[in-house]
Amino acid sequence: MLALTGCTGMGEAHSTTEVPGDPESTKASLLEAGAKVMQTDAPPSRLEVYLVGFHPLKKEPLHQFEAHHFCDQVNEDFLQCALYDGNSEDAKLNGIEYIISEELFERLPEEEKQYWHPHNGEIISGQLVAPNLPEIAEHELMESKINSYGKTWHTWHTWDTAKGGGTTEESLPLGEPSLAWSFNRDGEANPGLIEARDERMGIDTEERRRARQDLVPLAKPQVGVDSLKDEFPRPTQPIPGVEAKPTN
Repeated sequence: MLALTGCTGMGEAHSTTEVPGDPESTKASLLEAGAKVMQTDAPPSRLEVYLVGFHPLKKEPLHQFEAHHFCDQVNEDFLQCALYDGNSEDAKLNGIEYIISEELFERLPEEEKQYWHPHNGEIISGQLVAPNLPEIAEHELMESKINSYGKTWHTWHTWDTAKGGGTTEESLPLGEPSLAWSFNRDGEANPGLIEARDERMGIDTEERRRARQDLVPLAKPQVGVDSLKDEFPRPTQPIPGVEAKPTN
């Protein structure tokens, strides 16, 4: 049910980043073609689950990214994702995310938990979507991720909505990786960020939000919901059903 073919048909999201360098040579193209025939592509061929959401950086929450996840469901409790700044052939690899179940999260050392963001806000708000999946299949996928957590590192700031949305920040992956977080309150997303994604990809976030209200009773309080609560220069409001778990 979760294997996707032609997953980008709903609407392409192109990278805005131009990378410096000479055009690919004929020799490099031939080597690439030979490698395609003779070498394995087993790991990337397993990236069959396609998700699109948004990530603010934990230390700089006004720096926010549209994140295209191409994921491998390793088992029921663990999903691993390559992150891109789009879903077209020119997309740039700009991060990784690991997604674990509530059960695995609870086994983590307390020191480790600070790196893992909660997912209930993304799911219940309708922001996290699986483009082109039938409605029933997407709903089941989102239900399976309720109460899960993600650990995300962005290695290349190819989107920078703090500078107006969709503009190129860096032409190369410079500096240290940045820990990303999740939106857990209405109003945390920079103005226009969600709307731009929806218009470009033919997505109705509010419709998905309404369709997922039956997931609210399944949502448990999560660690990290209030981590960015006071970090925005604009009013934010709780997302009904998204609650913070008290910390010791």
